[in-house]
Amino acid sequence: MLGSKKSGFSVSGNTTLVSQDTVIVGDVRFSGNLDIEGLVQGNIVAEPGKDALVRLVGKGRVEGDIRVPCVIINGEIIGDVYSSKQLELASKAKVKGNVFYTLVEMAAGSEVNGSLTHLGEGDASGEEAAATAANDALAKKKGN
Repeated sequence: MLGSKKSGFSVSGNTTLVSQDTVIVGDVRFSGNLDIEGLVQGNIVAEPGKDALVRLVGKGRVEGDIRVPCVIINGEIIGDVYSSKQLELASKAKVKGNVFYTLVEMAAGSEVNGSLTHLGEGDASGEEAAATAANDALAKKKGN
């Protein structure tokens, strides 16, 4: 589970922290690790072709979509989650949106108020497709 040694994913690189009293309004693009304890009002997108891990912890909240290969949720998300590698929903996870995953672990107490869709390895819905869709969505948003 969250923070335990059995959680098998780790990403090397820099860590960015959105602390408890911080609010970010707008989309976030990153590589490496992103820890969210505050509020992000926008989409969170990993840089294509780079390792990335987002952790939503404590009273962390995201109001937007998450498109990151590795995701650990122990907070609240209002939006869709696209995880092309591994997704962990810890006991306090609340997702109000659809979840697209390759590998998922759900703890007792976690909630998903939306659909769960498995992304097979042969799907065109893998990491590159998720990144492409995210870029398309951002371009469309900027065009409006």
